[in-house]
Amino acid sequence: MNWLERTIERQKTSLALQLEGPMTGLAMLCAPIWGDKIALDRLLALELPSIPRCGLLYAVNTEGVQVSATVVEGSWDDRAYGHSLAERPFLVSAVPWKGFLLSEAYISEYSGRPSISAVQAVAGAKGMLGFLVAEFDLRDLQLPERKTEERQEWRQIKGDPAIRETVFLQQRIHSAMDRRIDDVIAIMEELMRERGIFHGKLHFSSSRATLWPYDDPYSYRIHVLDEIMDPAVCLAYPRRPYPERATVAPERIRPVFEQLRRLREGDEVIYLRAGSLNIINGMVGLTFSCDGSHYLPVDEFLDKGSDFWFGAALAGPDANKELA
Repeated sequence: MNWLERTIERQKTSLALQLEGPMTGLAMLCAPIWGDKIALDRLLALELPSIPRCGLLYAVNTEGVQVSATVVEGSWDDRAYGHSLAERPFLVSAVPWKGFLLSEAYISEYSGRPSISAVQAVAGAKGMLGFLVAEFDLRDLQLPERKTEERQEWRQIKGDPAIRETVFLQQRIHSAMDRRIDDVIAIMEELMRERGIFHGKLHFSSSRATLWPYDDPYSYRIHVLDEIMDPAVCLAYPRRPYPERATVAPERIRPVFEQLRRLREGDEVIYLRAGSLNIINGMVGLTFSCDGSHYLPVDEFLDKGSDFWFGAALAGPDANKELA
């Protein structure tokens, strides 16, 4: 289970602790009147406020057919009564034959927004009667604030198959940035070590750079080649102490960009189109001509020499596919 899955599961556990008690209590009230639609509608409308932040509430039988109105705050809607909901996301994967469960998140047909459902079994003296379904808009939920901190590990992402299929028909064209790369690297090092830039990306093929300042991380800056190869660009960014949150030592910035240059120049067919460094999360981003993208920690990136990236590439066309 990755960091994202763990975070989602923790939030669902918190939500389940809030909802299981009220849903179980409501199920016990519904059981004696399960076959009486009018009484069931009235009870659901009366009890809706007892389910914290519930957007809508209804009942389905064991076949997934809705046997009540859809109750919303202040009213109810009969349009779905008698319709089969067996293919809805919250009933397809699993149903709580012996109790309560939370569905996976889905896009609500009712509101058109990301939602989640609590499904509660309703049992009578002779066995299972059906289920209560309470739908919640994710924006309405009050859940613990949790820091979503991604684990720093190598990730490889494939891109457009059309580009990969024609990769061996192309050849690198030396860009204006390629010809001035020494100056660009020196300026990028200065900006990131001394001028408060925490994330920098070089677009080698289009000869531009994108910069994210630590003081204003929501607004990135784009500089074309004439700007990013001019040392005067540093004057546009005030001197700032190296961020305390940085996980990359300042002396490792230049080696990262030198390695990006080697990946750009190492092969005429498989070559780097764009590369980035983030000194806060310590990740390097790479996008190759084959449209394959890699995200990996700085230490791991610097440990891999050109032989790792291009040894297979130089062995023949089939081996090149490893970078895709």
